[in-house]
Amino acid sequence: MADQQSSVVELNVGGVFYTTSSQTLAKDPNSTLAALVAAGGGDWPRDSKGKIFIDRDGVLFRYVLDYLRNQALVLPESFRERERLKQEAQFFQLPGMVEAISATPGGRQPGYITIGYRGSFAFGRDGLADVKFRKITRILVCGRVTLCRDVFGESLNESRDPDHGLTDRYTSRFFLKHSSIEQAFDMLQEQGFTMAGSCGSGTAGSSADLKPGVDSEESRWNHYNEFVFIRE
Repeated sequence: MADQQSSVVELNVGGVFYTTSSQTLAKDPNSTLAALVAAGGGDWPRDSKGKIFIDRDGVLFRYVLDYLRNQALVLPESFRERERLKQEAQFFQLPGMVEAISATPGGRQPGYITIGYRGSFAFGRDGLADVKFRKITRILVCGRVTLCRDVFGESLNESRDPDHGLTDRYTSRFFLKHSSIEQAFDMLQEQGFTMAGSCGSGTAGSSADLKPGVDSEESRWNHYNEFVFIRE
């Protein structure tokens, strides 16, 4: 790596392979990566194929390289690992990148998300005298697609959505892979949402034959609830 202007550098960052130039790595002359280039690899360990090994987050390192190439920080709309990326920038001694991450705390776009669920109360053997707790069959999520993905991430089930893959739109077809309404509320609160309103309604059960294991009283006490959350 004697010629910093043209040499190609192969890196193994936490098991993820990267190929870049020494010029890119040396963009910030005071960074850890610039020191690596100046030392020709120095005392950094190498993997079995001779690549310089850096024991850091290999996935997040792509944003470190992008920052060095463009001298600007550009993150996806649904990026959820800002604090972890800041740790990577601090390790590589890139104060400009740290400042860029801090300047946009969360990069959060404003908007609304509506949470709805249909359920019943779980009855015991003694009927109304032994009501245990609510039973939720499914938690529905409505709102702008990018917002829903930003908040719920992998917990979001998009299989019922006919326009799966598109982002600049609204949907009322998402639902969560879990049935814990408290967990859904926690995830919204962590992303800066507050509740703006709620409503609920009850429904009368039908006289049709019940499914095996369903209590007759339980089938009568169905209810549907909606909660509207806002992030400004």
